[in-house]
Amino acid sequence: MFESLSDRLDRAFKILKGQGYITEINVAETLKDVRKALLDADVSFRIAKQFTDQVKEKAMGQKILTAVSPGQLMIKIVHDELTLLMGSEKADIDLKGTPCVILIAGLNGSGKTTFSAKLANYLKTKRGRKPLLVAGDVYRPAAIEQLSVLGVQIGVDVYTEEDSREPVKIARRAVAFARDKGFNTVIIDTAGRLALDEEMMNEIADIKQAVDPQETLFVVDAMTGQDAVNTAKAFNDRLDYNGVVLTKLDGDTRGGAALTIRAVVNKPIKFVGIGEKMEAIDLFHPSRMADRILGMGDIVSLVEKAQEQFDEEEARKLQKKIAKNQFDFNDFLAQLKQIKKMGNVKDLMSMIPGVGKALRDVDLDDNAFKGIEAIIYSMTPGERTDPSVLNGSRRKRISQGSGTTLQEVNRLVKQFEDTRKMMRKMTESKGKNMMQMVRNTRNMRRR
Repeated sequence: MFESLSDRLDRAFKILKGQGYITEINVAETLKDVRKALLDADVSFRIAKQFTDQVKEKAMGQKILTAVSPGQLMIKIVHDELTLLMGSEKADIDLKGTPCVILIAGLNGSGKTTFSAKLANYLKTKRGRKPLLVAGDVYRPAAIEQLSVLGVQIGVDVYTEEDSREPVKIARRAVAFARDKGFNTVIIDTAGRLALDEEMMNEIADIKQAVDPQETLFVVDAMTGQDAVNTAKAFNDRLDYNGVVLTKLDGDTRGGAALTIRAVVNKPIKFVGIGEKMEAIDLFHPSRMADRILGMGDIVSLVEKAQEQFDEEEARKLQKKIAKNQFDFNDFLAQLKQIKKMGNVKDLMSMIPGVGKALRDVDLDDNAFKGIEAIIYSMTPGERTDPSVLNGSRRKRISQGSGTTLQEVNRLVKQFEDTRKMMRKMTESKGKNMMQMVRNTRNMRRR
């Protein structure tokens, strides 16, 4: 995401590289390109001009420290202004109320139903909630079935009234059902509508009045750019919602919606959708998004994703095995599974500073692990535990069983042995491991 914008901003900052000091002339040149980059990202001219004017004002008032170049200073100022433009601080979801009612609204095709299920899964697995999904879209064919299938997939109950065509009554009865059955969160998926459709807008307003939700979230497709911002304003004028959800940020988005929707509607972006998996949902952090736009990566989010899959006791056992040179293919396979649970591989790698740009044209996804997994699964339990027994005939059998070539098997075995040696060497020389790194990061975040 934001690849084009990141490239344009990177080229703009190069004007100041090698400059000994900031002048009105070189700042004007840089900001001219920054403004063009924002306009190409589908940011409105008014906001793009206001943004660059603020950056110029701050840049001209700065003194350059000997340890900081003008280019670095400009990046810092732009980063701070981008963060401010997108809302400064993350805005969490309000879960007060018994039950807490969350109303999901948005345009046709914005991804409301999928997001509703993702949100239910997020609240269940990460916040310890007991959610109930409500199928309130009575117009779109198969909408109720879609939500029901997603509910089964994530293990969340779905309230449906397939014979009813009255969304307001369905929502009201669903809340009463949730209260009676002990659900502490109700997520109401509603039908997609157009801002110009007066009848449908009246309906969503009536649903809101009937259930009095703690949160009304407006779901918008980030790939629609400035149109998304205009629609968000029209909906907010009518619904006065609490926050925005940007879906499809993993697609070919120019970024205009993410950058300007807060400035236009004065409502925070609360969540972003970054893939099709039910786990592909994140809280929106303005500062981290600014990091990624400027090519700085997002190490904090990467570590947080690792923490979610991290088991300290397992890590302690793994460290002992590495120290004794007993790390085997079973351990290797377990680590692969943990990495896959963290999300899309390419998106994870892009969180590492400098890596995202290098991987831009590389086809790297979850399928990249399938060949490796097939090879390991074709080994006997004894071969996985003791890779030293893998002679030529065994490797040939494994290649045939996994549908791979002998060269691929040999390459994996060699890479595994090299990795095992490196891990043991690191353990012996530094005495550090993933567990300690995550614990330190966790401590830093508490301070």
